[in-house]
Amino acid sequence: MRILHTSDWHLGQHFMGKTRQDEHQAFIAWLVDQVAKHRIDVVLIAGDIFDTGAPPSYAREIYNSLIVKLHDTGAQLVVLAGNHDSVATLGESKHLLARLGTHVIPAVADSLENQLLTLKNRSGQPAALLCAIPFIRPRDVMQSQAGQSAEEKQLSLQEAIHAHYQQLYALAEEYRTQYETHLPIIATGHLTTVGASASESVREIYVGSLEAFPTAAFPPADYIALGHIHRPQKVGGLEHIRYCGSPIPLSFDELGQQKEVLLVDLDETGLKQITAIPVPIFQPLASIKGTLEELGPAIHTAAQSAQSERPVWLEVTVRGDDYLSDLQPRIQALTEGLPVEVLRIRRDRSEVAARLHAEAKVTLDELSPDEVFAKRLEQEDLPEELTQQLKQRYQNIVSLLREEQA
Repeated sequence: MRILHTSDWHLGQHFMGKTRQDEHQAFIAWLVDQVAKHRIDVVLIAGDIFDTGAPPSYAREIYNSLIVKLHDTGAQLVVLAGNHDSVATLGESKHLLARLGTHVIPAVADSLENQLLTLKNRSGQPAALLCAIPFIRPRDVMQSQAGQSAEEKQLSLQEAIHAHYQQLYALAEEYRTQYETHLPIIATGHLTTVGASASESVREIYVGSLEAFPTAAFPPADYIALGHIHRPQKVGGLEHIRYCGSPIPLSFDELGQQKEVLLVDLDETGLKQITAIPVPIFQPLASIKGTLEELGPAIHTAAQSAQSERPVWLEVTVRGDDYLSDLQPRIQALTEGLPVEVLRIRRDRSEVAARLHAEAKVTLDELSPDEVFAKRLEQEDLPEELTQQLKQRYQNIVSLLREEQA
């Protein structure tokens, strides 16, 4: 059994006003080629196929095109919902897509059996069991209890998710016993684990969601394919628990990461090998920093990575304490005639000024309610004890509101 593990595509994302449509189309064309080249049996997308719950029509078209193209290669596709995905949007076509060899798991199922999939190889033979676990919302696995503190709710959610993993894994083991088979067991997840390294584009959008799931709470599956964190990495240094990361940079702080998909080989003895396949750069990006005198050479250097008909998207951070009212036209003059496009200009006059400027640039729809509350507290000069009391009261109010909405 050969699986291609990928996640966090965020189809439909707009990057500072720029569509990622061309990048995603180029990535999918490349991916389909890799599936054919490496004779992949199953492509597994571990969450956040879309960037929003109501993706634009072109994002849906890309998604549908992917399904048809993968079907033509003979590979199966498994799509698991992430925290950005709408349960209704993914679920509306799952029965139709099943006819094309695609399994869609939009949410925790009413019956565990619906989350245990038998994956087949290209010969049509059962080759692995998949504990298909999408992003888990608190209401999927637990009932709120009045009077619980935020910490108690976090612990209850962690225990409920742990129980869900263990129950589904036990069901897979029962299947192996019943059918006298030694098929390897794979599990998935879309969550943050303890010690995982994230980026600025990873934002929790559900108040009260699990902050970090302990590595030891996972069942002893042969391979655990995770999504949600955009930086590819092993979890806890363990070879068999992996984030594959996003295939394209979703924020400027993801520059410098080698984006990849993971080729996972298994047989009846378990995990055999994991091979990272580097993803090409489909849209060049660069982040440069310096004084106005230093930026000119840096912009010329960045321009060298431009591709045919694709200028480099730039983030420019200007050092210096002088206030320049004409900063934008000065930067524009430095880029004139070069294959670059400046998407963001930032000032780096001092730590305080940079923080204030960053806060001014962030809009409310980019922040979680927790972040909005924290930033408001930072503006007050309050005793530490009172600050902690306000934070606790805020968490209690939010928890009560979510109980009413559940």
